Amino acid sequence: MDMTTIQNTMPQYEQAADPDWKSIYQIGAGAALLVALAALIDILSTLLPGGYVVTGSVIDWFNLFQTNPLMGLRDLGLLDIIVTTLNVPLFYALAAAPRRVSFTHAALAAVLACVGTAIFLANCAALPMLALSREYASAMTEPQRAALMSAGQSLLASGAHSSPGTFMAYLFTDTAGILMGFVFLRSRIFSKFAGWAGILGFTSLLIFNICAAFIPAIYDAALVFAGIGGLLFIGCYALTAGRLFQLGRETAGA
Repeated sequence: MDMTTIQNTMPQYEQAADPDWKSIYQIGAGAALLVALAALIDILSTLLPGGYVVTGSVIDWFNLFQTNPLMGLRDLGLLDIIVTTLNVPLFYALAAAPRRVSFTHAALAAVLACVGTAIFLANCAALPMLALSREYASAMTEPQRAALMSAGQSLLASGAHSSPGTFMAYLFTDTAGILMGFVFLRSRIFSKFAGWAGILGFTSLLIFNICAAFIPAIYDAALVFAGIGGLLFIGCYALTAGRLFQLGRETAGA
C-alpha cells in the first residue's frame, strides 16, 4: 500500500487523535454538563412556589431581593452569568473538534459566543441590584432612598434580564448556538439530533428574547418558546458533553 492510499484512508477528523486536545475536550465536556444543569435548575426553580414573580418597579425588585435574594438573582440573570461564562471554554472545544471540516464557521460561532458573554457580563444587573437593595434597606433618609432608586432604575434599563439592555448579548449567543448547530450537521463528528436540537432550541430562545425585549405584551405567550427552547437546549448540551468526553477518551488512547 503506497502513501497516497494510506492518506486517503485516514479519518476526516484526524485531529481527534491529537493528545494535545485531550484536556480541551474534557474541559468543554464538563462545561457543557454544567450549562445543561444550570438550565435545568432554571426551569425547575420557575415551578417552585414563588418561582415566577412579576416585578416591575425598582421597589418591587428591592423587595424581592430583601425577601428572596436567590430568586432575585435568578430573575435578573445569575444563572445566565454562569451559562455564558461556561460557553467560552465549551465553544473553544467545539471549534477545535470539527476544525478540518468547518473551521471557519465553528470559529465564527466561538467568537460570537465570546462577544455575547462579554456584553452580558458587562450589563447584567443581578449582583449590582443585590448590593443596591441592601443599601436601600439601610438608608435613613428620603434623599438616600431616591438616589438608590434612581441608580436601580438605570441598572434595570441597561441590564434587566430579557430586556432591550441585554438583548444584544442574547442575540450574539443565540446566533452562535444556531451556527454551531449547522456545524454539527456538516462535521459528522456530532450527531444530527444534537445539531437539530441546537438549531431549533437556540432559534426558539431567540424568538423568546425578541418578544421579551420588544413585545412585552405577549411575554407570557412567548414563554412557550422559552420552554421548548430550554428543553432542546438541555438535550443538545447533554449530547455534546457526551461526545466531547468520548473524543477526550479517543485522544487519550491514541
